[in-house]
Formats: sequence, C-alpha cells, structure tokens
Amino acid sequence: MSTVTESVDVHVPLHTAYNQWTQFESFPNFMGGVESVTQIDATHNHWVVNVAGARREFDTEITEQHPDERVAWKSTSGDTRHAGVVTFHRLGDTDTRVTIQLDWEPEGLVENVGDAVGADGRQVKKDAKAFKEFIEQRGLETGGWRGNVDTPGARPDTRR
Repeated sequence: MSTVTESVDVHVPLHTAYNQWTQFESFPNFMGGVESVTQIDATHNHWVVNVAGARREFDTEITEQHPDERVAWKSTSGDTRHAGVVTFHRLGDTDTRVTIQLDWEPEGLVENVGDAVGADGRQVKKDAKAFKEFIEQRGLETGGWRGNVDTPGARPDTRR
C-alpha cells in the first residue's frame, strides 16, 4: 500500500473550501487525469480516469463526512483500490489549510514504477495547487453538500 499526503493553504473561508470539495463532479477542473466524476447518490460516485494512457473506471463510497472538517472515501468496485481523506483547518477568517491523504495499491508495471519514482505524489501536489487556483479565482464555491456521514453503509444525514 502506498500513501501520499499533501497540504495546501487556500485564501478562502473554511466553508467555501469545504463546500467546493463536496462538488465531486467539478474535480476534472483541477485534478489531472480525471475525465469525469458522476455522483450517483449522496455517498456514491463513479469515476473515469486516464493516467499515463491507462483508462480506469471505479466507484467510491463516502465513508465519513462532517461539514467543514473532513471527507473520507474508499473505492468499492472497479480495478482501482484506494481510500483517502481530505481535512479542512481554519487558519483565519479567509484562509484554510486543505490536507489530502491518499492510500492506494499500485497495480501493474506502470503504476509500480510511477509509485517508485514519486509520480503520484507530484500529481497530488499539482492537483492541490490547481484546487487552490480554482477556488481562489472563483472566490465562491460552485455548490455544497453539508450532510453528515458517520459509518460505512450508514444512511447519510441529508439535512442541509
């Protein structure tokens, strides 16, 4: 299992950074290799990615979500095994630290070589910087979901 952790400070309020991160379908705007993310329901998404010529599709489930604090997920199907968490830390009224941690199981020669030379870590760093640019240029989130999810398979709190 490989792990990457990256933090970026964004010049927007905590709720703005958090709300934008919950808009999964906007991820192709700032994540390299992500072709599309389709939100199936409040806790499930379908991803299509193309990294180094390898096109993959997989599903994810939100396993924990607490407004203005964290979003955690894991893959549930497809040929990509991974999990992650993004946490949000208030630095001031208009500044937030976003920390991304990803755990995954590289498969095949290309993914194992990429992992060995740190390509995945560089991509996460690049994506974090792109998220910063995306949200700071907009100044406002494109939407937001403020529900809570506490355990895998639990029914989410859909109050907004």
